[in-house]
Formats: sequence, structure tokens, C-alpha cells
Amino acid sequence: MMKLIIPDDYSQASEWAAYIRNCIIQFNPGPDKYFTLGLPTGSTPLGCYKKLIEYYKNRDLSFKYVKTFNMDEYVGLTQDHPESYCSFTWNNFFKHVDIHPENTHILDGNAADLKVEYDGFEEKITAAGRIELFVGHLGPDGHITFNERGSSLVSRTHVKTLAMDTILANARFFDGDLTKVPTMALMVGMGTIMDAREMMILIMGAHKAFALYKAIEEEVSHMWTMSAFQQHPHRVCMMRMPP
Repeated sequence: MMKLIIPDDYSQASEWAAYIRNCIIQFNPGPDKYFTLGLPTGSTPLGCYKKLIEYYKNRDLSFKYVKTFNMDEYVGLTQDHPESYCSFTWNNFFKHVDIHPENTHILDGNAADLKVEYDGFEEKITAAGRIELFVGHLGPDGHITFNERGSSLVSRTHVKTLAMDTILANARFFDGDLTKVPTMALMVGMGTIMDAREMMILIMGAHKAFALYKAIEEEVSHMWTMSAFQQHPHRVCMMRMPP
């Protein structure tokens, strides 16, 4: 059964998102047992990251024995590009906590051979055991990471051309200039995500309510990729509806 939590406001939603802290503490990670976390990017998880940083600064949580895997990255951007998801995660999370850089795994969208890059990333996930907790957020069209409408529900890490709706939505991060927005991305596939022991999906805003309805109330469909989660034994959805 899918657990759906609707907080009163974004601040409370961020508190619920700190569910991550409890998962890490209960796992009791150490030198021979790392907690593996799948991470999202974008504005939706920012409150979650701020809360996790607060826990670290209050000595309520450590990331010393945590390994992370970012779920996606633009193709064609260097990792130090201000709009790369590598820069986003370092600036908004990693540099503020005690995670070791070698335990952070981020796809390189500027790699010379993208197939070697995404195959190698999949091998790293396998070597880590599996992702203990995947944290993602829902797109208005029902997609998870860049696994957009029509994506395979059994795919592994791969490269994909972005839908025009996604390019238009992301133009705000590139001065509104569509010519600057990457048209392709590397991403962890739905099959890999479904292998995670547990998943938590953050959904902020009423404009995503229809996508949530399609994902949890109707049949599993590759046209609403989040609907695949109906088949996962452990999942939590958190949605914030505006007043």
C-alpha cells in the first residue's frame, strides 16, 4: 500500500522529508556497512537538504558512512557549470555536511563516451549493493528524474532526449534562452530505481495533482512513469497542496 502524506505547508513538508534521517540512523551505517542514498535535484528537494544540513550541524546526523548516487545529469554541461546537477548538489548539500567526496557519485554529462559513462555508473550502483532509499520528485507529466512519458519501466542508466515540455520548463534556469537548455540527459532508469529497497517521492504543488492521480489511482503505464511504483512494496509519497 502506498502511504500518502499531505503536509500543511512547505516547511512541514521538509520536516517529513527528513524521514531520510531516521532511515540512516536505523540502518546504523559504519566502515563496513554504508547507507546508499539516491538523490534528486531541482527546487522541490531544497527544503529537505536544508533540514538534513541542520541535523548535521546539530550533531543529530552524520553522512560519514553514506554513499550517494545522483539520479540524473544534463548532457553537454561540464560538472562545474553553474546549472549542472553536480554543481547543484555540491552547493546545496554536499559541501555543508561530512560526506566524503569519494562516496558521492554523479553522472558526467560531458563524458567523451556516454555509454561507457552510464554503464559504469550502473556498475557502481551494483557494487554498492543497492540503493537503500531513493528520493525523487514528480514532474507535472508524471515523470521521475528524466524518465519522461513513454520511457521504459525496466530501463537501466541510460541517455535520453528530453521532451520539449521539460526543455521549456527548465529554460528559467538558463536565462529563458531555449538555445542554452540541454536537449539530452543521462539518468538512472526506472528498473534501477525500482530495485531500491525503499523510495520516497516529493510532490509540491496542486499543478502536480493530476499526475499523482494518474500514478496511483489508475493502471501502471509507461506514459506515467511514476505509476510503476504501484508495484514496489515500500514507498512513501509526500504532497504539498497550496492554501
